[in-house]
Amino acid sequence: MTEVITEYRNENTKDIDLLSTIDMVRKMNEEDLIVAKVVGDEAANIAAAIDIIAKAFLKGGRLFYFGAGTSGRLGILDASECPPTFSVNPEMVQGKIAGGEKAILTAVEGAEDSFGAGKEDAKILTDKDVCVVISASGNPKYLLGVLEQADETGAATIAVTCNSKGMIAQEAGHVICAEVGPEVIAGSSRLKAGTAQKMILNMLSTGAMIKIGKTYENFMIDLKAVNEKLKDRAIRIVSQIAHVSNSEALAALLKCDWEIKTSIIMITMKKNVEDARHELKKYGGVLRRIINAETTV
Repeated sequence: MTEVITEYRNENTKDIDLLSTIDMVRKMNEEDLIVAKVVGDEAANIAAAIDIIAKAFLKGGRLFYFGAGTSGRLGILDASECPPTFSVNPEMVQGKIAGGEKAILTAVEGAEDSFGAGKEDAKILTDKDVCVVISASGNPKYLLGVLEQADETGAATIAVTCNSKGMIAQEAGHVICAEVGPEVIAGSSRLKAGTAQKMILNMLSTGAMIKIGKTYENFMIDLKAVNEKLKDRAIRIVSQIAHVSNSEALAALLKCDWEIKTSIIMITMKKNVEDARHELKKYGGVLRRIINAETTV
């Protein structure tokens, strides 16, 4: 039987059911402090994965997260945040969960044990795409099916796991393994393991988007201003980068349908909307390249 580190019993929390509520919380927090350190230890592997994903994006490829249970839901969560944050097509980053859409809200028993379902779900992949399989234990047969299909298709494969002895760590082309140790409640991998996975996925998607020019400095320059909060944010971003008043920033944004990068170019380079959009296209939509080109002239 494959060793499953995530099922081990945590010696530090054996008495958790006898503790006061505040001591229970402190004990859980003590365990959570382990997570950031362990994820940090995987920095080099996370960075390499970001470069794999960014390279795929630049060639027209997509990023797919596959997982079961908590891991699958975390992948879907990360994917769903990419379009509003970075103004990308929803097809660019997608999350798939064992058991299908029903499994997003409720447990679908046995879904993670279906090798065939994983292989079938992964038929969406092409040789341009990146396939990230996510699992605390690293052993769901569903993900092994996904990996086999990904290999047959020629998609790049990355495993995000908390168990170096898990099967996906042996089968994936690249591995990120944050071994957070036994959970506060034995086997409840939605806790430390889930937190570690969320942190890693944050880095993968955000890092790849930064690499392809979806930010300027640490500004979210490709957000979709679809509500009042985001419109206010867009005004502040344009104002700070272009060094103009909020009213001037708003005027530019209104002229170009709230396109932040277009507004900045209109202001800083004194161009109309169409010329600003043409300038963006010339530099692949990367604002930093345009500004750098201006400053070196």
